[in-house]
Amino acid sequence: MSKTRNNHYVPQWYQREFLDPGKSALALLDLQPEQHALGDGRMIAGKSLFTSPPSRCFYQTDLYSTFFGTNVDDEIERRLFGAIDKRGADAVRAFQTDDQGAWHANFEALFEYIDAQKLRTPKGLSWLQRQYPALSQNELMMEMQGIRYLHCTIWTEGVREIVSAENSDIKFIVTDHPVTIYNRAIPPSADGNAVVDPSIALKGSQTIFPLGRDHCLILTNLEYAKEHDAPPHEKRTFARHFRQSMVSTINFIRSRKLTAQEVTRINCILKASARRYVAAGQQEWLSPEKEVDDSWEKLGQVLLPPRDELWQFGGELYAKFENGDVHYQDAFGRTEKARDFLSKSPSPNPQAKDACGCGSGRAFRDCCNQRPRELRPSWGERSIRERNLSLYHGIIDILGLGPDKDWVSLRRTLADEQIEECYRLFEALWPRETDLLSLLPKPDGRPRAVYTGSVHPEMIEEFAYGASLYFGELIIEHPFTHPGAVSKEYSPTENPGSYHLEFLKSAMFLLNIMPLVDLGLVNLVPDPCTFDLHLRDQMMNMAQARTRGVQFDRQNEPRLEALAMREYRRVIMMGPRDALVTQIRDNHPNASDTEIEEALAGVEQLKEADPLTALNDGIFGGGPKGGQLQLFKLAPNFEMAMYLAQATGAAIVTDSPFRWKELCFAQRPRFTDRVTALHDLATVIEDTPFFFPSDAIEVAKAGFEGVCEVYPKMLGQAYRYLARLGERASKPNWEAQIKARFEREHRKAQSNLRKRNLAGTEARMECLFSAQGIQDNTVNRLLLMSSSEHHMQSVPMAFFIESK
Repeated sequence: MSKTRNNHYVPQWYQREFLDPGKSALALLDLQPEQHALGDGRMIAGKSLFTSPPSRCFYQTDLYSTFFGTNVDDEIERRLFGAIDKRGADAVRAFQTDDQGAWHANFEALFEYIDAQKLRTPKGLSWLQRQYPALSQNELMMEMQGIRYLHCTIWTEGVREIVSAENSDIKFIVTDHPVTIYNRAIPPSADGNAVVDPSIALKGSQTIFPLGRDHCLILTNLEYAKEHDAPPHEKRTFARHFRQSMVSTINFIRSRKLTAQEVTRINCILKASARRYVAAGQQEWLSPEKEVDDSWEKLGQVLLPPRDELWQFGGELYAKFENGDVHYQDAFGRTEKARDFLSKSPSPNPQAKDACGCGSGRAFRDCCNQRPRELRPSWGERSIRERNLSLYHGIIDILGLGPDKDWVSLRRTLADEQIEECYRLFEALWPRETDLLSLLPKPDGRPRAVYTGSVHPEMIEEFAYGASLYFGELIIEHPFTHPGAVSKEYSPTENPGSYHLEFLKSAMFLLNIMPLVDLGLVNLVPDPCTFDLHLRDQMMNMAQARTRGVQFDRQNEPRLEALAMREYRRVIMMGPRDALVTQIRDNHPNASDTEIEEALAGVEQLKEADPLTALNDGIFGGGPKGGQLQLFKLAPNFEMAMYLAQATGAAIVTDSPFRWKELCFAQRPRFTDRVTALHDLATVIEDTPFFFPSDAIEVAKAGFEGVCEVYPKMLGQAYRYLARLGERASKPNWEAQIKARFEREHRKAQSNLRKRNLAGTEARMECLFSAQGIQDNTVNRLLLMSSSEHHMQSVPMAFFIESK
């Protein structure tokens, strides 16, 4: 079988929809004609206007071909796009008719085709290529397939209108990028060649897709259709790409018959967003800009749907299924009612000394004043810090902690109802459809790091508390299990009795770390997968594929092994009295009754001294809901640690040898030295000890007093230097200066820290400084799927902490 190597990125069948009746060729305009050199050295432009049949328009050799040695494979062209085009052709033709039955039958196929058409063009593939540090042709084709259906949900939830040019002498044109995104606030570049389309998730973004010469589909976000003055740069409400949503398949506005002037305005937008080629049924339609002199903003007025027909879209939806289940959905696809107590309306123009609207607890002048608006965490919702403070105060109230009830008393009286109420509070503060990315910091140049390791109160205090002094804002995964993220059988609100031990760990973790959270040294963030089931499923599949054949061996994690033994001893001590007596007699057959009672009293003393041991009886009760759930979290995992680091512009810090190996394997290029840049600085860091205080209050005091403030500044500068190395040459003089400065400042800061006589751990740090970053294509794909607009393409640096 011959190979198909001339790949039509605008299918021939689709081009034929724009032919004049009885004609077999299109008028084709090349916006960037080839340049030819004359004998005298002058350059002249080649021919730019052609008459071409569809077979000679909009194709590129090996655009979709994959290569395996000398073999060329065309399966993407034949199998993937072949099937999509077949379904797409039927759908495009169906929506040019009035047959609502055909619309319903072809609804999904239409949006599947439009999504594929947006990505498959040279412009679409160029956009995708820029989302990754580097992709081979084969990798590019893999990523193109990986993010299929990226735009479908947001498109289908918008206002859908099909306008007609049947009464116009001028018809719609077709370009080399047929799916055009218009945003009145984001015009194309000055030369008319739009390098990047605006995101469809922005409120003011409208999608234009000509179905043929006489019909054009226009998709408008609901908020913008209702309020034309809505900020066009802002994201629409609940702008999540991959999720289930229920919409009517036959609700399309089809009342507008455009004039020739209106069709010309749309053609102006289409041409302005083309990459190189534009085609039309007639040559005179190829220059719409000669007939219209409107501004970019004014051109878009023709795209606004009629207000009197918006009743077909939005509103709340309830659907009851045969099994009795009821599906609820609001106008934006959310399946939960909005929680008003999480919303806030700070002043949009605060004074320098006012509290910052992002909820950081700092003054505006010290927080968001220097950040561009697009890089600020959301001001319209309670911040992560504010939610953690609410959880902290709520748990203290629910548990009744205070002068009259300490931690020991709590452990004696802790009731299932209190556990359930605490988890319900956590669930209320974190609705399942929270837009976590909008609450997280963005890559704004400020020093921060993601901690990945054991999320256990005994483990976290050893290095993570002190790490916040060295790396700036430390992002740590929240210890609380979200009730909505697990099945009912294991939910802490449905079965709180099995969460006594897990709750003690999570509550103790939260209570201890709150001084650092309040001060902003720690950002305690829930697992992003809690709020995005597609992200969770994709991440799990990626992690399973990555670790196939790799076993996590706890023997290689001595700290975790020691923790497991402590947990085992706790379980033994909390056993029923009869079980303890039996165990003592088995180990000491000659023990007297008095000695056994003394041993039991000693066990009680050990239990009371251990803050993570339950003191109330019966927590291991029998029955279907008996026993205790024990979670060992090495969190976030590799994918989520990378995801959070790239989303927030952070380094990665770990005290897990297993996670460190994963990070080292992900450096680019692989199988090279850990340090390929800033070698002298890395040597100094690795050769000198660091002190990590273990008391959160003392760490908060040291952070407030700026004892170690030189470290985040220097490591932040190193981070930015590494992040830009791919764009510019190294600077040996600067590298020498920061190494010398680190040596000087390190001695002084460590001396000041040790003078405070704090409890803590002496440790050393290993560095991973990669000139091309730590990166995995699957993580970049996850960020695209999550509608992330601002993230790093890779992680420039990582650190491993271990005791000396």
